[in-house]
Amino acid sequence: MKRLFKTLPILLLFIIASSCTSVRVASDYDRDANFDSYKTFAFFKTGIDKAKISDLDKRRILRAIEAEMLAKGFTKSENPDVLVSIFTKSREQVNIYNNNGWNGFGYGWGWSPWYWGNRSNVSTSTQGSLYIDLIDAKKKELVWQGKGEGYLSSSSNIDKKEARIKEFVTEIMTKYPPEQK
Repeated sequence: MKRLFKTLPILLLFIIASSCTSVRVASDYDRDANFDSYKTFAFFKTGIDKAKISDLDKRRILRAIEAEMLAKGFTKSENPDVLVSIFTKSREQVNIYNNNGWNGFGYGWGWSPWYWGNRSNVSTSTQGSLYIDLIDAKKKELVWQGKGEGYLSSSSNIDKKEARIKEFVTEIMTKYPPEQK
C-alpha cells in the first residue's frame, strides 16, 4: 500500500504529461456555403496582423496552413475564392502539488522522526487556442472556422516548436471540408 502511495504522484504526472500532447479540435461552418466551389486561397493580412503572437510564430502557422491547403488541392491566388485568417488565445495555468513531507516511513497524525515538513511544487503551463477562419472572398462572410486547443511548448527548441504548430494546424484542418448532409 505504501508503494502505491509513492508511485501514485509519478503515475499522475505521467498521465498529465501524456495528455498534454494532444490537440482538441472543433469546427463550425455555414450550411449554405458550397465548399466544392472553393479552389483558390490567399491569406487575409488584416486579420492575421491582429493575432497576438510573434511574427516568427505567425510565419510558422501560415506555412503550415499553406501546406495543408495545397495538400487539399487548393491553389494560392491573387484572386482567391477564400481568404484565410487566424486568431490566437492563450492562458497561463498554475499547477500546485503539495507534498506533506512524509517519506513513507511514518503514518498517522502527530510527530514522526521521518517527517520532512511541507513541500510544494509549483509548475506553470500555457494552454493555447488557434482559430483558422476561411472567409468567402466574394461575400466577405465567414464560411468555416476550425479551432485547436492544447498545451503549448515552452521549449526553446525551434524544431519542437515548429512540430507543435504543425500538429495544431494539421489536426484543425482534418475538419475541412465539413461533411455536409
